Amino acid sequence: MDIRQIKQIIDGLKTTDGAGVNLTRFIGGPELNMLDPFLLLDEFGSDNPDDYIAGFPPHPHRGFETITYMLNGKWQHKDSVGNEGLLGDGSVQWMTAGRGVVHSEMPIQTDGLVRGFQLWLNLPKEKKMIEPAYQDIHVEEIPIIEEQSGTVKIISGNFRGTLGPGLSHTLVLILDIRLNRESEISIPVTDGWNVFSFVYEGDALTHSKGQLAVYEKTGDIHFKTSKSKAGIYLAAGEPLNEPIARGGPFVMNTRGEILQAFEDYQNGKF
Repeated sequence: MDIRQIKQIIDGLKTTDGAGVNLTRFIGGPELNMLDPFLLLDEFGSDNPDDYIAGFPPHPHRGFETITYMLNGKWQHKDSVGNEGLLGDGSVQWMTAGRGVVHSEMPIQTDGLVRGFQLWLNLPKEKKMIEPAYQDIHVEEIPIIEEQSGTVKIISGNFRGTLGPGLSHTLVLILDIRLNRESEISIPVTDGWNVFSFVYEGDALTHSKGQLAVYEKTGDIHFKTSKSKAGIYLAAGEPLNEPIARGGPFVMNTRGEILQAFEDYQNGKF
C-alpha cells in the first residue's frame, strides 16, 4: 500500500465573518490561500451563543459552491431564488451560486452548541454562470459505512462503491470519518487530486485536534489512533488548474469578471 505523505500542517487563523461569527479559517487564509479546487474552509464551533448568534445575514455569491456541514446545532438557509432549508445535526447544505445568488445563513440555538464546517468549492470556467441551485441534504440521506476501525460517512463522492448524495460540478470526495481507539484505516484517493484532512475530535497521531493536514499527490490517506478516538473531516478534489480572480464573495477567472459581478449585484441582477 502506497501511503500519501503529509506535506503541510496548518493551525488556522482565528477570525470573524458574517455579522460577527467567530471561526477558524484553514483554507483561504495566509497559511494556505487555496487548495485547488477548494477555495476556503472555515471551522466554527462554540457553546457560547455570542460567538455565532448574529449569523450570516443576506450576502451575495457568484462562481462557486458552498458546502456547509453541521456536526451540531441548527442553521436556517434562505436565498433569492426562493430556496429555504433547515440544517440540523449531521446534515448538509449544498448551494451552487453559479451566475449569482443572495442568501442568508442564520443559527437557531439548540442547547447552546453550534459546530460545523463551510467549504467553498470552485466551479469550472464553463459552469461559473450556470443557474443557481440548492441541495438540502438531511442526515438520514447520507450513507454511513461500518468499518472494523469505525465509521465512514459519505457526504459526496465514491467510497468503496457507495456514493454520497452531494452532487458537485467538480469531482470531489467528502467524508466524515470516526475512528475507534487503537484503530487504523486507509482511504483510497485518485492520484493527482488535492487532499486535506481536519481532526475535529481526538487525535489521529499524524495530526492533532484542530489541525489541518495537506497531502502529497499520490497514494492512499492513512489514519491511525492510539488511546484516543478521532473524528476527521476529509475532502479530496480534482484540480481545475484554471486562473482564479477573487473579489470578496465572488470567485471568477478574470478581474473583469469580478468587476462585472459587483456591477450586476449593485444593479439587482442576482
